[in-house]
Amino acid sequence: MANARVIVRLKPEVLDPQGDAVRRALERLGFEGVKGVRIGKIIEIEIDAQHAKEAAPKLAKMADELLANPVTEDFEVSID
Repeated sequence: MANARVIVRLKPEVLDPQGDAVRRALERLGFEGVKGVRIGKIIEIEIDAQHAKEAAPKLAKMADELLANPVTEDFEVSID
């Protein structure tokens, strides 16, 4: 079994109101110096080890078609 990970992040030019809310909450809790927070998601997928080498393009297609919104999000694929 191999583990694949798709990391989805908002594009830099997209506003992140959830990240701003977390930054403000951290400030209220006394965590000083936090200049910005961006919220994303990690999707972990188990794949057969025998298919791990050819899985990267398929994972990128999964991310592009379902796991991420290509208009507002970027993604990164890795396989362990």
